[in-house]
Amino acid sequence: MLASADQMTVCFAHVAYQMQARFALRECGIASFEVRDRAGLDARIAEADVLVVSGLWHNGLAQLGGKLRFIQSIGAGTDQFDRAALSAKGIRLASAAGVNARAVSEHAMSLILALARRLPEARDNQAKKVWRGMIGDLTQREDELTDKTLVIVGLGRIGGRLAQLARAFDMRVIGVRRDPAGGRGAADEVHALSALPALLPAADFVALTCPLTPETTNLIDAAALARMQRSAYLVNCARGRVVDEPALVAALQAGAIAGAAIDVTWEEPLPAESPLWTAPGAFITPHTAGETRRYEDNVLDILMENLSRQWRGELALLNQVV
Repeated sequence: MLASADQMTVCFAHVAYQMQARFALRECGIASFEVRDRAGLDARIAEADVLVVSGLWHNGLAQLGGKLRFIQSIGAGTDQFDRAALSAKGIRLASAAGVNARAVSEHAMSLILALARRLPEARDNQAKKVWRGMIGDLTQREDELTDKTLVIVGLGRIGGRLAQLARAFDMRVIGVRRDPAGGRGAADEVHALSALPALLPAADFVALTCPLTPETTNLIDAAALARMQRSAYLVNCARGRVVDEPALVAALQAGAIAGAAIDVTWEEPLPAESPLWTAPGAFITPHTAGETRRYEDNVLDILMENLSRQWRGELALLNQVV
C-alpha cells in the first residue's frame, strides 16, 4: 500500500530539472528531497516511498528502495525500467506520456514555419551582416503554407495537435498511423503506415512525431527520401533512428529534398564530426522540442493525479506501465 500524504517521502531525481522547487510551491504537505546524480540517488533511495526519475534510474534501485512503492517517470519513455523486477517488488510505474504534447507540436510547427520562411538563412545572413536583396527566382523565395500538403507520421497526441495547428494555416493535412480509425477527425485524411510510400510524392512537408518501434526504425530511408519532391522538407521531432541519418545527409548533399529540420539524431549530443551539421538545408535543434518552462509542472500534474488514484484505492493509473 502507498503511504498516506503525511507519512510519505518523495524523491525527485534529475540532473537539471527543478522538480522539487516546483513541487514545494504546491504546499501539499508531502515531504520530499532532491538528488542530482546517481551516487546521491543510490545513497538516499531507501528513504523514498515515491521516486520521480528518468535518466538516473538503474534497475539495482528496485532492491535498494525498501520503502519504494511507486515510480513516476519524468519522461514518456520507460525502456530503462525492468518491468518484471518492479512487479515482483510490488512497485508500480507510470510514464509521463503526453506531458510534452503541446510543446513538441508547437516546436514542429515552428520548424515548418522556419523552413518555409527561410529563417535559418536569415539568421546566418544576420551573423554575416548580409542584407539579402530581392529574388527573381521563385524557387528561392520564402513561401506561404496555405494549400501546402503536410504528411504527419504518428497521429497521436503530438501529431494530432500538430494537425490542428497546421490546419489553422490552411494546410492540407494527411495523417499516418498504425490504426487509421483512431485518428479520424484530426486530419483531412488518415492512412495506415503501409500507405506512406504512396503519400510521400504529394507532400510539401513530412513531419515525424511517431514512437521508435521496430516498424518505424529507419522508416525514412534512401527509398523514402527518393520518393519526396525536390522542393519538400522533412521535420523530425520523433526519435533520431526513425530516419536513416546517412541517407538523409546524402539526400541533402545531392539536393534530393529542399531541407530538413532535425530535433533528434542517432547520437546525442550530435558529434562534432557528424556531416549532418554542415549538410545543405539542415536546420538542427538540440532535442529541445519538449523542454519548456512548463515541463516540471506538467509532470507534477500527472504525479499528483496518480497519487490521488492510489489513495482512493483505484487500480488504474494515468499512463500506467506496471
